[in-house]
Amino acid sequence: MNKKAKFPQHPISLFSVILIGVLLFISCRFPGTVEVPEKSEGGETEPLPPLPPIYRSSFLNPLDTPHTYIEYPCRNLKNKWNSTNAGPDTVVMVILIKNINRGTAEIPESISVGDFKRLMEQLHMQGFKAINTKELQAFLERNNFIPPRSVYLIQTGNHEGEYYENIFRDYYENWGWSITNGWVSEPGLPELLIRENIDLEFTGFLDHQAQGAYPGTILTDDTSKAVIARELQGSIDGLAKDFGKSPVVIVWPDGGFGHRPVGAARQLRFKMGFTSNTRGPIRYNWIPLAGDFDPKRPDLLPEGGINDPLMTLPVYSPQQALDDIDVIRAVGKEAAAYEQANKEMELAYYNSVCVQDYGQMP
Repeated sequence: MNKKAKFPQHPISLFSVILIGVLLFISCRFPGTVEVPEKSEGGETEPLPPLPPIYRSSFLNPLDTPHTYIEYPCRNLKNKWNSTNAGPDTVVMVILIKNINRGTAEIPESISVGDFKRLMEQLHMQGFKAINTKELQAFLERNNFIPPRSVYLIQTGNHEGEYYENIFRDYYENWGWSITNGWVSEPGLPELLIRENIDLEFTGFLDHQAQGAYPGTILTDDTSKAVIARELQGSIDGLAKDFGKSPVVIVWPDGGFGHRPVGAARQLRFKMGFTSNTRGPIRYNWIPLAGDFDPKRPDLLPEGGINDPLMTLPVYSPQQALDDIDVIRAVGKEAAAYEQANKEMELAYYNSVCVQDYGQMP
């Protein structure tokens, strides 16, 4: 007769087995996410040093609250206070340009050439410098150094080389300011248009990123899976074919987005997405978003609930940017004062909790 296997019958032994299994599961499933405080000599655990609440700006709409995206506090603090990285006063103004009107006709969502020149001159006079896509991504992900007052310029839609030469060339030649273009990978585009844009891409003057595949398409959670795939994968395929590159940015077509489009973009390895919402400037691990619909601003879609700040980044129109330059500067100063006031508290946390795994603060 086969003997039945014997299991521990004592309740303490059974509890021990279960506890060990749970701890092993946690250690395998979530490596490095559980920070255990040291025990004191009396056998009692010491409380972790506190972390201050996130900075909230007094200059922005109170409904537009800052959202973070770095999951681990230790990683955030090391990037934040590394002396070679960007300082706490660093802010980025993203400007989304839909059309620059070079004539006298009224064009919706456009800015005149004169007003655009005034915007660029004001940005330059007040210490802003343009950054490119690689610099913005490195800043947002790792807090790599960029100028404390930075501007990221996006021109939407497909334009001939003459448009860029007449409007943007001087800023590139004189200040080194490049442009990011939301390129629509529409089938059947004229070869001359593609060739002119390839030439601009080659010089570093223009950086083409994704803006869908068919003009006028708006992606939402009600959009079919096939259309979402057509717009996102179509952008990837089109940019690979015409420019030999893989995009990391999606300029959401006509500002539309949702949980499903964002999730699909992440699966296709997009790193940043830009809405048409105006919330404020962006900082490292600090993106102003709204969780609820605001009837006073019906054109702004709530994006906070998507819980992916890097894929729902806010922008300014050129007109709004011209009005808010002083606000952006004030946010940078206010943020720096707040962060410096709490630096000692954050470093105490880092030295107590993070040093063993993350090393000394550079």
